[in-house]
Amino acid sequence: MPLHDFAPMEGITGWQFRRIHRRYFGGVDRYFSPFLSPNQHHVFSRKELWDVLPEHNEGVPLVPQILTKRAEDFLWCAGELAAMGYREVNLNCGCPSGTVVARGKGAGMLLDLRALENFLDEVFSHATVAVSVKTRLGLTDPEEFEAIWGLCCRYPLRELIVHPRLREDYYLGGVRMECFDRLLRETSPFPLGYNGDLATAEQCRQFAAERPGVASLMIGRGLLADPALVQKIKGGAGADRETLRAYHDELYETYCRAFQSKKNAIRPMKELWTYLIRLFAPDERLWRELRKAKEPAEFQTAAGRIFRELELLLDARTAS
Repeated sequence: MPLHDFAPMEGITGWQFRRIHRRYFGGVDRYFSPFLSPNQHHVFSRKELWDVLPEHNEGVPLVPQILTKRAEDFLWCAGELAAMGYREVNLNCGCPSGTVVARGKGAGMLLDLRALENFLDEVFSHATVAVSVKTRLGLTDPEEFEAIWGLCCRYPLRELIVHPRLREDYYLGGVRMECFDRLLRETSPFPLGYNGDLATAEQCRQFAAERPGVASLMIGRGLLADPALVQKIKGGAGADRETLRAYHDELYETYCRAFQSKKNAIRPMKELWTYLIRLFAPDERLWRELRKAKEPAEFQTAAGRIFRELELLLDARTAS
């Protein structure tokens, strides 16, 4: 059975979320942190440091992800994480954000493979921890991946995790599964992981059965929509209404304390609800009520009505 990983989701899957998710729902083998973005000053921001502090991630199997185009900044960050006890870090070569790409980071690293080669030469000559890479197929043409693959095969990656979309695809349209399946037919010097559009336990089990060479399945939006998804994949029960409500309420209370404001805590909860609502039968009226809530009492009333009045589905609905 492949490993089942929780993909990093900026603004959602920080340390407080991970601890609470881990407490209520089992099965996830590794959580990947939202990216750390080191700079030439070689100082973590308070938010970044708190997200990876070992005491904040006790009992959570965490792989920190790093976003940078400078090998010296990557090595500093990886060294600090190694000193904290981490044994693996992940290089983000896949973020499609326009701002990130314009700075030559994330998927922007795929613009210049010679520069990426120099980066990897430096990193693998000096890194004191294992390094995995998460990437896309390329920028505008799937055929770009042949050169990316050839370059990656020159290095002792801990793992190569592939999201089979192009940068220009963002997260729209279907994944280019034929490209990933072609990759599986290659002789790989390192484990291959998959990321993209896995939403139900049956989909994940079927995917793994049809592709026994896959080392890991990285799931993001699917796990936000159904937090018990990996638990179900491994034969456990789905989320019942009471557990789901307790998980939701603890998250909200935790954010209230973190932001020192019930009102400010509504923003990250609404972001989570854009996914979690898919685990309930559709009702545009109640969903609109929650989206429009601005005050804590309004938000709590709207969330409470969804939990009480809407049917809890066996599987999360596919995003429209």
